[in-house]
Amino acid sequence: MDLKELYGDNPGFDISDKVNQPYDPELAEKLYDPKKPMANRITDIGPPFYEQFFPPIIKKNYGKWKSHEIIEPGIIKYVSETGDTCFVVRCGTPRLITTDLVREFCDIADKYCEGCVRWTTRNNVEFMTDSEEKLRALVDDIKGRKHPGGSYKLPIGGTGACVTNIVHTQGWVHCHTPATDASGVVKAVMDDLFDYFGSMKLPAQVRIALACCLNMCGAVHCSDIAILGVHRKPPFVEDDRIMGVCEIPLAVAACPLGAIRPVTIEQDGKKIKTVRVKNERCMFCGNCYTMCPAMPLADEEGDGIGLLVGGKISNRISAPKFSKFVVPYIPNEPPRWPSACKTIKKILETYASDARKYERLGDWAERIGWERFFEKCDIPFTDKSIDDYRLAYDTYHTTTLFKWSVHTDNF
Repeated sequence: MDLKELYGDNPGFDISDKVNQPYDPELAEKLYDPKKPMANRITDIGPPFYEQFFPPIIKKNYGKWKSHEIIEPGIIKYVSETGDTCFVVRCGTPRLITTDLVREFCDIADKYCEGCVRWTTRNNVEFMTDSEEKLRALVDDIKGRKHPGGSYKLPIGGTGACVTNIVHTQGWVHCHTPATDASGVVKAVMDDLFDYFGSMKLPAQVRIALACCLNMCGAVHCSDIAILGVHRKPPFVEDDRIMGVCEIPLAVAACPLGAIRPVTIEQDGKKIKTVRVKNERCMFCGNCYTMCPAMPLADEEGDGIGLLVGGKISNRISAPKFSKFVVPYIPNEPPRWPSACKTIKKILETYASDARKYERLGDWAERIGWERFFEKCDIPFTDKSIDDYRLAYDTYHTTTLFKWSVHTDNF
């Protein structure tokens, strides 16, 4: 029998009773019967159903919102078909925060938001309230919370035509293959661009992302401005410890380009099994170090930053597109990374002054021509620019839509 005939619009199960129950982290264990493992199975080992954590006003109006409006930078007003109104205050936060700061967020939520708070995918924290009176008290409270140095603990912004909060990876704090730091670079860049986070004076939204190596567990492949940590030297092989910490077949198999081969060498009169790297094949990805700690990749002189621009996920005006490599290498300069910050700020401010309203950074660069983009942003044009894929010459400048500039005169 057809399922629709059998159940109509009802999919055949009802989880409302589970949704309405208070969250119980031990519920799955209580319901589990080893003799009947499939009985009472409400989930696998994943998270609880998200509707259990909706704020009351969101739960009441789920699927009924008819409009939303950014009434000022960082503050959004939602109106429901029922007449209910929800105000959201969006604040930027670091990706790595202390438990003390989380407790402070919770205190704010208890005071103004019926105990509800949420995080966005770009590391913003959002506070929701249902009246304008509570909204103003909430905003005043947030603006009054500052660090001892005077900076805002919870800067309000990240909406509309702004620089959104930077989503980034782990960097030197916790990653094992970074070519640059994440938190330090992001802090330095956002200090320079802070005025663009709390305002909406750009032509369109600008998303910035950072990945500390080319494995890219950040969103650098599709961001308006992307910061990428790049290694430039192959891994160093520690022959004296490789047999103690590595399984050589795993290290060989880990390389996606077949650049690692097993060898036997003689050291202090003893034969030792180890590996060697074919440098011309290595793409500095660090997969081998993941499997073998005796093949470190980090190098003070070889590691640094590359910049990509022009990516986006949005389908508005033009199709989604990948970021393009425009700056192959900037040295690491902790703690403030001045060269990287200067270049990023130059790109952003040139875009802000030259683009049309609603035009994303990549759309602007394509309209004026990538050659002109390099000229306006004072970026040297090299053979590594624009396309960051091998054999890119098959796709670059194969049409008549070529725009000359001073950077292409020598080609």
